Amino acid sequence: MRHTLILIVFLIYYATLFAQESATIHPQKATYTLEKCIAIGLERNYALRIVHNEAQISSNNATPGNAGYLPTIDLSGGFNGTQYSYKTNYAEGTTGKDKNINNETANLGVNLNWTIFDGFGIQAEYSRLKELELMGQLNLRIAIENLTTNITAEYYNLIRQRIRLKNLRSAVQLSRERLRIVEERYITGSMSGLDLQTAKVYFNADSSRLLTQIEAVNTSMIYLNKLMGLDEVGGEIVVRDTIPLNTSLDESDLWNKTISDNAHLLTSFKNKTLSELDYQKIRSRNYPYLRLNAGYGYAANWYETGTIELQHRTGFNYGVTVGLTLFNGMNRQREQRNARIQIQNSELRIRDLELALKADLANLWMAYQNNLELRELEQENLIVAKNNYEIAFERYIVGDLAGIQLREAQNSLLEAEERLSIAEYNTKLCEISLLQLSGQILAYLAE
Repeated sequence: MRHTLILIVFLIYYATLFAQESATIHPQKATYTLEKCIAIGLERNYALRIVHNEAQISSNNATPGNAGYLPTIDLSGGFNGTQYSYKTNYAEGTTGKDKNINNETANLGVNLNWTIFDGFGIQAEYSRLKELELMGQLNLRIAIENLTTNITAEYYNLIRQRIRLKNLRSAVQLSRERLRIVEERYITGSMSGLDLQTAKVYFNADSSRLLTQIEAVNTSMIYLNKLMGLDEVGGEIVVRDTIPLNTSLDESDLWNKTISDNAHLLTSFKNKTLSELDYQKIRSRNYPYLRLNAGYGYAANWYETGTIELQHRTGFNYGVTVGLTLFNGMNRQREQRNARIQIQNSELRIRDLELALKADLANLWMAYQNNLELRELEQENLIVAKNNYEIAFERYIVGDLAGIQLREAQNSLLEAEERLSIAEYNTKLCEISLLQLSGQILAYLAE
């Protein structure tokens, strides 16, 4: 858990380091690296700030006083009085009357109550509060990792969408050039009106796809701004134009780090510890309890009848209470049985989560390996598609190739670019998921 504390301190320092710089950036003209996007998100994201405050509450609650170690001291005071009238009939036939007689009492005191021993329940409660404090830090770490994962994935999605936008712009330029050639040949009579209309249809189709892609880029950019907590969610930002891939991941190393560093698995271990502490707290009821009370007080009484007019009292009071619950309807035994079952369930959840993590790692690793191979294949296909289009365009210029064949070559080039972009992005998503699974997602802060 010391590792978690150091991690949180590092993140707070890192976010603070970028705070002043990010506050002066105008979102309409900003240039962001992934590192800066994550740092700004860690500082400004509202959901993360809420989790941070909840962790702070857990930390504030982890005190000896909240666990019951310390005594309680109360200061109390009061005042009350009575007013009455009475009439007395004596045996000899006379009558006595008294009206509006006041009797008043005032008191002021300090009282101390202290549970000295309750069967180790106080110790168990204090340990429970400390575990909840660590659980709050783990929840904060999970929130930080989730935010880092989301920002990283969306950052590279924005890159992918802009790469696709660039490819579609190239396609529009190619279609525009083809339309220009067809228009010139139509004027000279070497091409028919059908050829001209077909070229216009292709140009309009490519232009339509370009407009749709502009919307996709804008949607991705808005979501990234939202994740970073920027007020100007529609502000344009500039990101890098390539998706770097980490090809040096090792499956065995990833699994070892998953077992030791996965935040959800660490949370499961904490839940088991909390179940054990709940059981200890329930068992504390089998023991006797010892409570101490003491106080010092002052009281004053005013009388309007009798021989005493005013009476003062000051002094100490003290006491010790020892008790033992002998029978409570068999509820204590029932609660202990249920607590032991909760411990067993916690152990089963740990085993189940380990198995799920192993399955997730296996699936992600296979997808990661396949996408790396697919990326290499699509890189070769792209080279072939580019060469094929260049040859096709040269033949089209000299009139040795039909327009539909040029269109097929153009579509093949665009599809090859798109498949390569998708393969790179999918590989990156697998890489991001593997690093998050193994508790290493914050490595992107050092990019």
